Amino acid sequence: MACTAGIAGCVWAAAVAAPAAAHEGRAEHVAVAAPASPSPDTTPDAPPDPSLDATPVPEPTEPGAPEASVSPTPTEPGETAPETTAPAVETPKPEDAAPSETPTPIPGFAPVDPALAAAGGSAISWLIAACVLVAGAIVLLALRRRGEQDITSSARLAEWTGSRPVVPSGAPDPAATLAAAESVGEAMIDAGYSVVTVRQVLDDVASVNGLPSSEVVVFPTALLVSARGDGELRTGAVTSGESKLLLAQVDHLQHTVDAARTGVLDPASTLERIRIMRELPPPFTAVQRVLGYALLSVGLSVLLGASWAGIALSAVLGAGVGTLLLVGERVPRRYGALLTVAISFGVSLTVFLLLRGPFGPDILPALIAPLVVLLPGALLTTAVIELSTGQMISGAGRLAAGAMQLVLLAAGIVVAGALVGVPGFDLEEQPDLLGPVAPWIAVAVFGVGIVVHQCAPRRSLGWILLVLYIAYGAQVLGDIFLGGVLSAFVGAFVVTPVTAIVARQPRGPAALVSFMPAFWLLVPGALGLVGVASVLTGDANGMNTLVTTISTMVAIALGVLAGSAVSYRMKRPAL
Repeated sequence: MACTAGIAGCVWAAAVAAPAAAHEGRAEHVAVAAPASPSPDTTPDAPPDPSLDATPVPEPTEPGAPEASVSPTPTEPGETAPETTAPAVETPKPEDAAPSETPTPIPGFAPVDPALAAAGGSAISWLIAACVLVAGAIVLLALRRRGEQDITSSARLAEWTGSRPVVPSGAPDPAATLAAAESVGEAMIDAGYSVVTVRQVLDDVASVNGLPSSEVVVFPTALLVSARGDGELRTGAVTSGESKLLLAQVDHLQHTVDAARTGVLDPASTLERIRIMRELPPPFTAVQRVLGYALLSVGLSVLLGASWAGIALSAVLGAGVGTLLLVGERVPRRYGALLTVAISFGVSLTVFLLLRGPFGPDILPALIAPLVVLLPGALLTTAVIELSTGQMISGAGRLAAGAMQLVLLAAGIVVAGALVGVPGFDLEEQPDLLGPVAPWIAVAVFGVGIVVHQCAPRRSLGWILLVLYIAYGAQVLGDIFLGGVLSAFVGAFVVTPVTAIVARQPRGPAALVSFMPAFWLLVPGALGLVGVASVLTGDANGMNTLVTTISTMVAIALGVLAGSAVSYRMKRPAL
């Protein structure tokens, strides 16, 4: 019995010592109360309680010794449990204790002054503009009373020995009418007329020749005409837009169109007149045309605020660009894009190199003045007119072509700026370096240059100068009362009916002949010039300025569209 009790005591001691030894190996310190001694009356033979193996009972610690902690989860012998640390308690900072409430801003609008209050410039220029408009209005009223030329009298100017009018009693000839319509439509597209105007003319030509049920489909680069008569249907398709007409050819074409749509010329005579028009020699020599381009560059640089050095630079660059443009007329069209980039790069490189020298920003207008003819302003304006009248395919095509032309011009400028760098300078509006009268003289210089370079009829010089002065005067006054963007709208709105009135005069040029020089005068501006320079110098405002420049072109297109309400009634559309 004593042996049995001894064995039971050894087993109990081993059972108690094993968990304690395991917990001592973990080196953890937790304060645990010492277990009570086993009851003396515990039966040695009784089996150990299973809960004793799951719940560790540490040995009592001595006073002053660190207390061991017991993990609630038992571990296998020889396995080290991860050390547990108490989470850090973050003490609140004084500034975090009471967060302040952020006030909600109240929406409002900054005051916008009227354009008249913010207008600058010289009062002399305003006075000259007002006088020019009054004088122009008096001249136009006198011309309107005296000028009795309608579309029929204009058509008679196209007659020459051997021409024959349409015989009303004759049988319709679908083949001849189809050929005449194709020739007239192709020439009008080459001249730059919108598809709306071309379609109206071809419908009139078909009707006057006894084929009112004919159909016409016009695109900027193609023409489809279907002539139906006596049960016979003929359809023809021609490519167009591959050549460019001079202003003298456009004037000759307008008289032929008036004659063809009124029956003064029969289809055969119309074909002959179109052939003669395409073979007309330029009224000015190549040297004169180069000098004319230099003159228009000089005039435009003065309008943009150039100094005498900038004017001289514009003349030199204008002569160079004019020479390259004449060479480009003999180059295949597939090289036109390369020529545009090369001209833009050469002009920009020269200006940027001189800006890094002793010259200041007053020569910067020489960057835009020589490139005026390359600007696709008329193309974009025609695109807006066609889009607004439902001609989506033609309008979108012209819009894409105009945007591509702008990209090519910008590519040359950006490459030149990246190659030599653009120095920093102040782009604030400069005072009139040449006085308030100089821009009005520059308008005449610009007019002479554009007439010579674009080969307008010699008799049209006075009419074109009249249109230019009215357009510029309207733009100056529009800038005073409405601001820069809407001033372009005012100028285009005024000049469009003026060109129609001029075209009604016995010796007046076609509306498109006098409209194109005025348009080239309205499109360029210091706003676009500053925008290009700002983008090159990394200024964030440059993109906003370029957007405003595009808005200016759209305003011009809307002005032309609004003014066309008068010109279409006179059957003298500008585009």
